[in-house]
Amino acid sequence: MYAKADANMIARLKEIVGDAHVLSDRNAMEPYSHDETLELEAWPEVVVKSASAQEVSAILSLANEKNIPVTPRGGGQGLSGGAVPIYGGIVLSLERMNHILEIDHANLMVTVEPGVVTGELQRAVEAEGFLYPPDPASQDSCFIGGNIAECAGGPSAVKYGTTKDYVCGLEVVLPTGELIQLGGKLVKDVMGYNIIQLMVGSEGTLGVVTKIILRLLPLPKAEIALLVPFDDFQKAADTVAAIIADCLIPTSIEFMERTAVQASERILSKYLIFSDSEAQLLIRLTGQRQ
Repeated sequence: MYAKADANMIARLKEIVGDAHVLSDRNAMEPYSHDETLELEAWPEVVVKSASAQEVSAILSLANEKNIPVTPRGGGQGLSGGAVPIYGGIVLSLERMNHILEIDHANLMVTVEPGVVTGELQRAVEAEGFLYPPDPASQDSCFIGGNIAECAGGPSAVKYGTTKDYVCGLEVVLPTGELIQLGGKLVKDVMGYNIIQLMVGSEGTLGVVTKIILRLLPLPKAEIALLVPFDDFQKAADTVAAIIADCLIPTSIEFMERTAVQASERILSKYLIFSDSEAQLLIRLTGQRQ
């Protein structure tokens, strides 16, 4: 069984990160008791907001010594309960570690801390002529560290894949407090065990990510969006397979059937084009030429 984070433990945590960055009042901790998963909630005994890998190391080392559970937390936008502290203990928030450390033009890579908002990262690299493709639905509020923990995807996964396909290097603090470096600015990194991919999607159960190196792509110069209505449900489904079979890989391709479209009309109180069609495909294409 795990131990509780008592007053003495909370005092020691304050010594590590400062009084202002340790929360133990119930009202203050409420946002950290859940993510966006419906009807899933669990309360920590304390919330700690770290600002560096060294602070994370000290927190995990102390928690390991006292047998207190730690739940790492990014933006809390997940839908799988990954940030919910089901064993109580410490919620370790990475929200203060929110810096883009380097955009490397020569190697087409970016180095970031885990608390950077994914949408802000995308806009920053786009301003430099690059693309970071993974686009989870909550991209303007989720953190890149949470994307790593959950292996987040998005509509662009059709062409570009998911978060796991862009992680080249990680700095990770293990549950014992040990700090390790995995990978680096390497595209071909095939030696030894693939620990990076073991970390991606592990929801913080194997360690806490404190620095991330991501691969970038050249920013596409052209983009086209197509909304295609169908009078037959099966024809729409078959068209998806036909497009891929014809060696055309859309950036994204979304399937919408009539019931969902008409429900959206009612919720939005707004007419949507082709809402009487049996199904629709929303197709987005990107490339270097219009």
